[in-house]
Amino acid sequence: MTEEDPRLSRLPGVKVAPEADAVAGADLAVSLGGDGTMLRTVQLALEAGVPVMGANLGQLGYLSSVEPARLCEALEEYLAGRYSIEERLVLTVRQTRTERVLAALNEAVLEKTVPGHTVRLSLSLSGEHFITLAADGVIVSTPTGSTAYNLSARGPILSPSLRAVLVTPVSPHMLFDRSLVLDPQAVVRLEVLRERPAVLVVDGVEVSVLEPGDAVECGSAPQPARFVTFEDQPAFHSIVKAKFNLSDR
Repeated sequence: MTEEDPRLSRLPGVKVAPEADAVAGADLAVSLGGDGTMLRTVQLALEAGVPVMGANLGQLGYLSSVEPARLCEALEEYLAGRYSIEERLVLTVRQTRTERVLAALNEAVLEKTVPGHTVRLSLSLSGEHFITLAADGVIVSTPTGSTAYNLSARGPILSPSLRAVLVTPVSPHMLFDRSLVLDPQAVVRLEVLRERPAVLVVDGVEVSVLEPGDAVECGSAPQPARFVTFEDQPAFHSIVKAKFNLSDR
């Protein structure tokens, strides 16, 4: 619910703060919803360094550590101090023309705007030109986001506790179609080349259209995302197996 939600008037004594102030000074942010809600909650909590606990009320719920039936128990464990904090790498995404800076827990994607056509992009790594490619787009992903769009584009799956930056081309019109797994200090620069614009999408949200000559730079953010985890939480490979319905032969 938001400040404008009329349902709030039926909740005596409830005061809802603006989104920007909702987590200021909080000890814990609880996300109730699917992965989209979790991504938004992490972005709100990031600057303040507030840990986030996700309760999956959506479909896949890959980012959430708690199922709805266990929410009350998980809150009791948190209040009793029986929890750990897992820090995850976040990307800083900077548009060079406007100097607008965004944070991405999953990924930043620069992709085509014209159906049936590719977009031409220049890819540079830490100040050095690497390759020019024509493709549907390029994904710059965190290890947390390796199981999101990166997975659909046949990129590698990484444990979210790792520190690395992934670069995955989407349907490139060339023989080189492999992902790159880079060290966390790498800075990835994508420049839109002639003829067609590209759209920048950060964590599933369309941010802006970049014209030829515009560029975006992605690198590790100084502040990590902080996730609340519990002792009985399954290992990463077990979560992957369960969430993606992998069966034994």
